[in-house]
Amino acid sequence: MQLPAFVRQAHTFASLRTHRNFRLYTAGQGISLTGTWLQNAAQAWLVLQLTHSAAALGVLGFWSFGPYVVVGLFGGLVSDRFDRRLTLVVTQTAYLILALALTALAWSGQITVWQLDLFAGLVGLVQVVDSPARLSFLAQMVGREDLPNAVAINSAIFNVTRIIGPAVAGVLIAVVGAQVCFALNALSFVAVIIALLAMRPAELLPVARDAVRASPLRALAEGFRYTWHMATVRMVLVLLLVIAILSINFSLLLPVLATQTLHADARVFGIVSACFGVGALGGALLTAALARANWPLLLGSAGGFGLALLLLAPQRTLPAVLLALVVTGLVFTLYSATSNALVQLSTPSHLQGRVLGFYSYILFSTAVPGALLTGWLSQIGGTLLAFAVAGAGALVMTGVGLVWYVRAGRHVSASTLAWTPHED
Repeated sequence: MQLPAFVRQAHTFASLRTHRNFRLYTAGQGISLTGTWLQNAAQAWLVLQLTHSAAALGVLGFWSFGPYVVVGLFGGLVSDRFDRRLTLVVTQTAYLILALALTALAWSGQITVWQLDLFAGLVGLVQVVDSPARLSFLAQMVGREDLPNAVAINSAIFNVTRIIGPAVAGVLIAVVGAQVCFALNALSFVAVIIALLAMRPAELLPVARDAVRASPLRALAEGFRYTWHMATVRMVLVLLLVIAILSINFSLLLPVLATQTLHADARVFGIVSACFGVGALGGALLTAALARANWPLLLGSAGGFGLALLLLAPQRTLPAVLLALVVTGLVFTLYSATSNALVQLSTPSHLQGRVLGFYSYILFSTAVPGALLTGWLSQIGGTLLAFAVAGAGALVMTGVGLVWYVRAGRHVSASTLAWTPHED
């Protein structure tokens, strides 16, 4: 696979230039994530068309994240117990089968809301295994040295497809119907499966399968013990837990920001969403160019995220809102990519699936209380209060992380914290 000249020369794309398996994975992911955004948009549109109720969208979201809340902690165990590449082939095949079934139902014209909720739940169940497998597979493809760069590129692909997917879905739904979005999503998984099967297993870093010898509960307990006793991992997850509840759900406020704060229509909502996506893409590319993950970068981006939300809170004009959203998207992605990379770099390969399973569990399981809190704050105080609380929460946790880092720095250098798995 020949890369464009700017990719071969730019340090931002170092992991793409060096690792053939990662190039294949990235190509497949780009196609697949575009399909996923197509399906998400079409699914939400169908629910609204059938119910004319925004509350029904909340139910759809509940079913999407519900499986992770119940059994999400065991997903990482599967990743550590079995071959990650083959695990991903299985999960992508499951996604493909579900998308085909959804396509057939939509084309029949008999699809109902409970069926859409059921498919959301089944997709969420597959995601329990797929998410930690994908995250831990990055390190296996590129190694620890290129991992921060690979995490950032993966984040960039996510944000590019987040911009493109819903826009294309809107056109397709209007012209040919939602069922075409489902069909294209099914086809997109073929690209990922082909990419995974075309990889060279010999070029993947080996993973010790200690979890194979232990019972599931004992293996899961080992992951808990490591997470708790490894100060770096524990602190990253503590920061993530609070920031995820208080601050990350701010994206739910974008429709409120457009319609109630700016008193605008759906077109402005699209522009608002796109500006956040552009900022997020910029943050991912910046992270890739920096090609490192350490505590100063994590704390700086978390603090910047909090300040950007506080800056956004009082804005009432479109230009100011758009500028603040670009900055918010940039520092948010810088924070999320850095926290992900720090966890992986501080965890040995045979435990990465379980530890990243905890990381994913925090992100997904906090979506429900975080969304409820965000909705309540916006109800009583508008976007001013909701964004202010989100920003203040991120700043407080930045302070907590800074105090810990200063104390830990007396005994452990910043480079060790960033690059070497170690015991306390």
